[in-house]
Formats: sequence, structure tokens, C-alpha cells
Amino acid sequence: MRHPRPADPSRTLSGSVATIGNLAHVTAYVIFADGWRVDVEVAATDEARARGLMFRDALREEEGMLFAFDVPRRYGFWMKNVRIPLDIIWLDARRRVVWIVEEAPPCAADPCPTYLPRVEASYVLEVAAGFVRRHGVAAGDVLVLEPASNQQSTIKNHK
Repeated sequence: MRHPRPADPSRTLSGSVATIGNLAHVTAYVIFADGWRVDVEVAATDEARARGLMFRDALREEEGMLFAFDVPRRYGFWMKNVRIPLDIIWLDARRRVVWIVEEAPPCAADPCPTYLPRVEASYVLEVAAGFVRRHGVAAGDVLVLEPASNQQSTIKNHK
């Protein structure tokens, strides 16, 4: 049985830097088709994208990282120095799920495998392993991406 964490505007974070659980800078949230909301740290710079969720010891069900890209491409991801298994979800410019990798394990030794989608994406979302299964996430789902209150948005409105 699912127990969705519905979107609640009173839970949006304000200020330039916020901390929730294991995330350092919650700058947006994602609402899934089942109504579950995930607070995400947006990785919009090359440095932030390179670091990603490396060296984190845990990721709660309501936490994630959103990688935002200026140009749609087939962005590959690997799990080097990531300590926890993740589900990786690729989204197109309209925030539609276009590719999913479930239960990507941490990489124990080089060379680490690269997870590469067969289609282009504008966003990549990393959530705790098992999230996709527990919430019934599927290709074609359209997710809502919103900046947290008082945050400068790196999420573009694509119509």
C-alpha cells in the first residue's frame, strides 16, 4: 500500500540555503504521478553535476538530486564514489520520464559502468533505490518540477 507524501506548499523551503535530512541545498521539489513529493538539490553547474551524490551515506524517500542541463543530450551517469544504490530517472524538456535505471549499485572498483539512456534528456533525477518500484514510476509519466519558494529557478518552463 502506498502512502503518498502529497505536495504541500507550506513545506516549501525559503531562503537561499536550506537543509533537509542529507541534502545540503534544497532548491526545488518534484511531484510524481502518485502525488509523492521529493525535495531535491538541483545540480545546475558542472562542479555540482560532477559531485552529484558522491560520499553521501543515506538518502531518504523524500530526497533526491536533480541534474539540470542546458542542452538535451544522452547524458551518461556512473556510481563512482556513490555509497548508496540509486534509481536514476531521465526526463525530457517537458518533464516526461524517458528512461529509467533501477537499483544502480555503488561502484566498488574501476572501471565503473556508465548508465546511458537511449534517448536525449534535459533533466536527470536520482532518488533512493527502490523508489521507482514503490511509486510505480514509468516511462511516459510527466513530473512536476517546481523551485522552492524564494529560490532562483534553474528549471526552465518548456511548453
